[in-house]
Amino acid sequence: MEPLFGVVLALIVAAASPADDSCTCATNKWAVCAQDGPGNCICRLAGSDHPVDCSTLTSKCFLMKAEMMRLKEKRLWRPPQGVLDSDGIYNPDCEDSGAFKARQCNQSSTCWCVNSAGVRRTEKGGGSLNCSELVRTRWIYIELKHKRRSSAFHVPDVTKALTQLFESRYKLHPKYIAAIKYDPPLIQIRLHQNKKPSWDVDIADVAYYFEKDVNNDSVFHSNSKLAVSVNGDTLAIDKLWIYYVDEKPPEFCMRQLAAGISAVVTVVLLTAGVGIAVLLILRWLRTRTYKKFECKEMREMKATSSE
Repeated sequence: MEPLFGVVLALIVAAASPADDSCTCATNKWAVCAQDGPGNCICRLAGSDHPVDCSTLTSKCFLMKAEMMRLKEKRLWRPPQGVLDSDGIYNPDCEDSGAFKARQCNQSSTCWCVNSAGVRRTEKGGGSLNCSELVRTRWIYIELKHKRRSSAFHVPDVTKALTQLFESRYKLHPKYIAAIKYDPPLIQIRLHQNKKPSWDVDIADVAYYFEKDVNNDSVFHSNSKLAVSVNGDTLAIDKLWIYYVDEKPPEFCMRQLAAGISAVVTVVLLTAGVGIAVLLILRWLRTRTYKKFECKEMREMKATSSE
């Protein structure tokens, strides 16, 4: 009887293991997943109670919040008076939909306005700063360089490979890829999305996932390195830049620009002043030399006439 019981128990464990292994979030390795009944896997964002839709990309705002939770767990305790003034990753305030709140603040009540990609678009101010709306990022320019190779790729092959990458890996509809330009070794990708329907991914989320992939910090559960093949050859990405263009221009004040202009004006004035001073000194030296020569000549003439 015991051998039969052991066989049954082994079969139950074997049948249950795949189900447990399958309870993961393919598009978010930071999600915490658990079985909620037979065949029902529920995944929630680490550090919050927000459910995660693992059939698509997680919003950039939720990803940044989860990443901040990971960083806090790896670091020593920071006193509450500590200030982190950085335009990089921060602990954002998110709407229930996953969108960024228009106003973001840090621990010291310093606040600023962001766009739909979570990028700062105003100067930093106090807690009374008003951000009336979340301005949408409708254009994203991605520039990357591939490593040196003996010969360049063919332009149509690069366009096809990158279009397939964004469509298959990041679930971005090709209609949002406005242009791909290849000028070896530089590749430029322009994403355009005026409005985001609920069934489409946001280009800001796509750009963030792509950036994490390029930096070998993939958000996908498989954690596999990004592999781009252009007609059978590997496209090894060396450098990456991402630029965000909003529906409305940013609202940075002119203080930094004015400071730069005043510095340039000061340098110009100082240079001009030094130049004028040098010219005056040279003119004075010439006049003095001429007068000395003139006096000497007059003395010689008098001496000659007296003889």
